[in-house]
Amino acid sequence: MNTRMEIWADVVCPWAYIGKRRVERSLAARGGEPVEVVWRPYRIDPTAPERARPLEELLRDPSVDTALRACAPHLTPEQNRARVAEAAAAEGFPRWGAVWRVGSHDAHRLLHLAEREGGPALQGAVAEEVMRTHFVEAGDIGSHEALEEAAERAGFADGGRLLRAGEGDREVRELLLRGRARGVRTSPTLLVGDLALEGARHPEEIGAFLDRAGRRPGRSLPAEVERLRLAEALVEKDPLGALTLLEPLMAEHGDDRGVRLAAARARLRSAQVGRARRDLEGLVAERPDDSYARLLLAGALRRSGDPGAAAVQRRLAEAMA
Repeated sequence: MNTRMEIWADVVCPWAYIGKRRVERSLAARGGEPVEVVWRPYRIDPTAPERARPLEELLRDPSVDTALRACAPHLTPEQNRARVAEAAAAEGFPRWGAVWRVGSHDAHRLLHLAEREGGPALQGAVAEEVMRTHFVEAGDIGSHEALEEAAERAGFADGGRLLRAGEGDREVRELLLRGRARGVRTSPTLLVGDLALEGARHPEEIGAFLDRAGRRPGRSLPAEVERLRLAEALVEKDPLGALTLLEPLMAEHGDDRGVRLAAARARLRSAQVGRARRDLEGLVAERPDDSYARLLLAGALRRSGDPGAAAVQRRLAEAMA
């Protein structure tokens, strides 16, 4: 079985494009079984406008300097931009420099649709053309026209039509949630199974990472189990996102106790107290010895203004534990 590497990255992140070159060099130097590369979405600037604005305006904003320092705390923003330009030159880019600040959601939709319609090879070609447009040609990848041209150069003739039809929106939003649940926190992040490598590492480091991943025993979970685990990982930090991931499970496996308990936890965390209380009362009635469900019910009762009943449930849960 071929190794599958996921690159979680934002196409407006310069290190994503530099990292793409380094991944390609690393894979070209390796022997053995081929590595399948799949691109997954990440957003480094969720507040970026849908319509492009000059990046120069943004870089003059003092608050942006503070944000950029988080990328490289030991460098000034000017030094960090110079470091990126030097790294790009070392990777052989003919020129370098994005000029637009723009949201990347539609670009991520295009990449998702390319994989769906033509597989990882077509997706990789589209990723190359989209990032070339943004960083080398100084184009506006928030424009459907620019994205359609990039898709056509990559051999994805239907890309523009599918974009205009709005396809891929729900899937990209879910992939962003999946990435967050899996702990992706920077662009780019390479994932092979449950092993991660953050940043645009040099080819030798990427090769060593793939060697480590190859030595780990592979495991494959049923899709429903994986979805449930990802939703559970989001309950505390993004309960509404957890409910989004749970929607298909609630529709197809609405009687499953694990699914119902995860949904009740997410509703409780997202202040849907009444619904959470009803769910938990049903779970406790079905299995009175479930101390965890009783503890959650105590929290729902307290938040819904019934401290006496909450205290009873808490004492019962503590006695069982």
